[in-house]
Amino acid sequence: MIEVWAPRAQRLRLRRWTDAAASPHDTELAPASDGWWRADVALAEGDRYGFVIDDADEARPDPSSRRQPDGVHGPSAAFDASTFAWTDAAWTGRPLAGGVIYELHVGTMTPEGTLDALIERLDHLVDLGVTHIELLPVNAFNGLWNWGYDGVLWYAVHEQYGGPRAYQRLVDAAHARGLAVIQDVVYNHLGPSGNYLPEFGPYLRDGQRNTWGDSIDLDEPAVREYIIENALMWLRDFHVDGLRLDAVHALHDEQPVHILQELAERVDALSAHQQRPLTLIAESDLNDPTLILPREAGGYGLTAQWSDDWHHAVHVALTGETAGYYEDFAAADAVAKVTRGGFFHDGTFSSFRGRPHGRPVPDTVPAWRLVTFAQDHDQIGNRAAGDRLSQTLSPGRLAVAAVLTLTAPGTPMLFMGEEWGASTPWQFFTSHPEPELGRATAEGRIAEFARMGWDPDQVPDPQDPETFERSHLDWAELDRPSHAGLYALYRDLIALRRARPELTDPDSSRNRVTVEVSADSAGNAPDARVYRIDRGALAVLVNLSPEPASFAVGAGDEVLLATGEALIVDGLITVPSESAAVVAPPEGPEAVSG
Repeated sequence: MIEVWAPRAQRLRLRRWTDAAASPHDTELAPASDGWWRADVALAEGDRYGFVIDDADEARPDPSSRRQPDGVHGPSAAFDASTFAWTDAAWTGRPLAGGVIYELHVGTMTPEGTLDALIERLDHLVDLGVTHIELLPVNAFNGLWNWGYDGVLWYAVHEQYGGPRAYQRLVDAAHARGLAVIQDVVYNHLGPSGNYLPEFGPYLRDGQRNTWGDSIDLDEPAVREYIIENALMWLRDFHVDGLRLDAVHALHDEQPVHILQELAERVDALSAHQQRPLTLIAESDLNDPTLILPREAGGYGLTAQWSDDWHHAVHVALTGETAGYYEDFAAADAVAKVTRGGFFHDGTFSSFRGRPHGRPVPDTVPAWRLVTFAQDHDQIGNRAAGDRLSQTLSPGRLAVAAVLTLTAPGTPMLFMGEEWGASTPWQFFTSHPEPELGRATAEGRIAEFARMGWDPDQVPDPQDPETFERSHLDWAELDRPSHAGLYALYRDLIALRRARPELTDPDSSRNRVTVEVSADSAGNAPDARVYRIDRGALAVLVNLSPEPASFAVGAGDEVLLATGEALIVDGLITVPSESAAVVAPPEGPEAVSG
């Protein structure tokens, strides 16, 4: 049975090609209730097909297409997910609590840029110690390469990555190695090229736009179901363990039950049925704990949400940058506040927004429900040159970034290559085939950074293939001593996080942070800070000042990990400039050295 929601159609035909060389065959669909059309037709695996709306000449792809072998403007291809020979029957999933996420982009993670090539790098991630891999969007978009946020067919896996069957192979291989898979999905807008959904029905809200395009019309029940069914598809048909929901603040929903709550309820039901944890992580700039509060407490019941505030506070402490939205995070207590409470702006005035922003996270919310990171695709790629911390920080400060990230109370997330201090940038790249769209994208990028005071000469052309090529990881760096040492530190930190329960304590109220600040020579904003972060019996000691710093420690305390020559003498530990140490009483694990 073929069915499609097309309330704007007066006539609808299924056009199919059973042989590439033969002429297509058209079958009339019959109108049903609520804008649905149906035809009693069975498609064989691989059959090309599309829908002809009214008296048009060309067929459009299936709005729920599972495969687009010829791109988003071409016909769809029938795909049956149930025929894959899964080997993960014993997989019981991984909860997010206690986990470490690794964010990656399929197209630039490996030289080949495919899902099958990514399988060959999974053992590296197992050795590193991460528990969850998070893939940037893989749904079908126009062109060959893209970050993935210009998708127009949400049900199809981008063909250049290997298509849906390769995606199943990746998830199966990840589960075989004990790795959970989180898929980044975008439900707040559609890309600028190949979006034929409005020809079928009111998928978009007339006259309402967000940052990236027309808003999705969440007043339409069929559109809501289109989104929810897509989410369930990844979790059910592709065995994915969780979804990262892009920019949920751009989901304009006026219905009595917000779509995020509805989605969480449906996913929880699927989780109970499949008897494995299924994770929903929201990206939001609202600093609103409603997303992660339980439904019994008036929340939506999502698993977790990103904390950009944690990133901003740590970024300013490490780099000294205070321009734009970083300005407020120059406050001396910024790192302390996000360590204890998750959000810096919890009702405080945001100078970037020009108004009070955010709400406090209740003490009852476990710390792991906030995903924290020192680097991610946005915070690197949306810099003018796409430069990583490794391109601006000293080796000492880069090591401190690792310590702060992996001893934080939240669920830590790494961005691909961060673990060895990759020198390759991560830049904004597109491959729009339409010259006018490519030109508009490049010009818009330059204008955006000009408004922010960046030098436009630093902004690479997103349409230049070299921008894409530069953003690929260089795996040969792992064998070089300067990178191998940092990789060993990340691996040791993840092992330490797994060994010490204080580092995954869900109660942030038990954290204590002491900050010492020295001003620059003119007495302006602080440029050197010393932090002591007490997490139960364990202490994380960070020295970002130009001189050695001393901290009082308990009798018999041991150094569990240090990025420099940290020494304990007579109840004091001396931590060198631009380094960090982790100390705890002797009942802790044996000391390791970074």
